[in-house]
Amino acid sequence: MSIAIDRAKLTVEDFVTRFASDLIPISNTFSYFSTVPLAEEDLRHYLQDPIAAIPPLISALLPPVGIVLVPYLEKGNSRGADFVNFEKPAEGRWVATSRVSGGHKETLVFAIKDEDIADYHYTFYYAVGELVVERWTPDAQERFARVLREELGAEVHGEVDERSWHLKQALVRRQANVRKETKLFRDYARQSFIDTLTLYLHGTCCDIDVETGPRQMASRYLRRRLELLYSLYPPPDGYAVFPEQLKKR
Repeated sequence: MSIAIDRAKLTVEDFVTRFASDLIPISNTFSYFSTVPLAEEDLRHYLQDPIAAIPPLISALLPPVGIVLVPYLEKGNSRGADFVNFEKPAEGRWVATSRVSGGHKETLVFAIKDEDIADYHYTFYYAVGELVVERWTPDAQERFARVLREELGAEVHGEVDERSWHLKQALVRRQANVRKETKLFRDYARQSFIDTLTLYLHGTCCDIDVETGPRQMASRYLRRRLELLYSLYPPPDGYAVFPEQLKKR
């Protein structure tokens, strides 16, 4: 479903405020609004499938979440206000997602025109990961930090994604005792959790391959992290995470 609107460029916050009452419920947690016409199959790919794969314990952590699909998002000025754009922004001005918080509700806005569906799914789950890390329980924090400290103690190379890789390198360079609880460690742990949870959720929803490369951590350590997330946030019934589970289905 989409609703005809004028083409005036609005800030993301103004856009979300203007169309807040038009959000359509998908589940107890998620609702959506789209300025882009969506066929039934599109609705399944962009909304129904990725939401259905979210573990119940993660949905229970989240506040009401609105998902808004727009053609393009344009990077804001120095004040950081992104814009909804119906024309393709200039080179270097395009952004994939933006977020509006307020009133015990979160709204995630995604640019989907010219965006590959696999890239959209990654962006979607990364945004969910950012919401989760702001609400994860002390037990989840402690257990994930314990895994990271064991990896750091064993000098495990690599990370899941670029952001956590750079923070890990900063931690190793600037802190003698890399396992000590400091702001550097907390920043790294937070980002590593987001990146690992993004991979976990994306892999639960879709058949994906982990990109190999010099910065990628060894599969046995990645598997251990995913097993921890599996224990913290079991997938919905009928969803497989690991290859051996696929064989049983």
